[in-house]
Amino acid sequence: MIKAVAVDMDGTFLNSLNDYDRPRFEELYSKMRENGVRFIVASGNQYYQLRSFFSGDRGITYVSENGALVFNDDGLQQEHHFSKELTKKIMDSLIQSEHELEFVACGIASSYMLKSASEDFKKFARIYSYRLEEVADFDTLPDDPIVKFALDVEVEKTYAIAAHLNETFAGEITAVTSGHGSIDIIIPGVTKGRAIKQLLDEWGIEPNELAAFGDANNDLEMLALTEHSYAMKECSPEVFTTAKNQAPSHNDSGVMQVLEKLVR
Repeated sequence: MIKAVAVDMDGTFLNSLNDYDRPRFEELYSKMRENGVRFIVASGNQYYQLRSFFSGDRGITYVSENGALVFNDDGLQQEHHFSKELTKKIMDSLIQSEHELEFVACGIASSYMLKSASEDFKKFARIYSYRLEEVADFDTLPDDPIVKFALDVEVEKTYAIAAHLNETFAGEITAVTSGHGSIDIIIPGVTKGRAIKQLLDEWGIEPNELAAFGDANNDLEMLALTEHSYAMKECSPEVFTTAKNQAPSHNDSGVMQVLEKLVR
């Protein structure tokens, strides 16, 4: 019996128009609530951006910033952040990189990017960060712990740049790809999967009572938790190999198609 559901957002729950079939979800979510099924939104994106997709206090748990932050209707429940020393070391390296890397520094209260960033990068950043401040330089950031760095790079260079970052900061960071040229720099061991496993333990739910859906490599640990794991039709090779099942396309409400059968 399924007692909890975890869904990635971009490329999984959301369609290519960055939305979902809201009436269909309302009917499905009502049935899930009746059956006591927990609903977890698990994404690399900012909590405030994720919550904007769902109105009011809904009993939804948000695993944001790739597992660094966990929120529910009562506010922040779990958090992991980089030390100030490592934060500065990472930012200096990104700024000085030969790849001319632009990035968002993601804090708990807000995210931050340079005023001098390119317009294309600013458009990218605003999609994923509902609270976003532009700063003159990264030496004058507010006292807000940084939990993740988000980069947008040329798609064909994604894996090479991620590999270079992992080599440069071996043991200090983990650079993961989340599709379409996006790279997230996260704290080693802090993943969606780890955060969700802690939630399941807290709720007394076994891993195989979880249904999980994803499309990119930052979903791997989450998908590996359960036999009821679903790779979206458009997914990375690693996700296809890790997941035990396949869901229809995110553009065909693939998550809801599967859940309507599981919940019933």
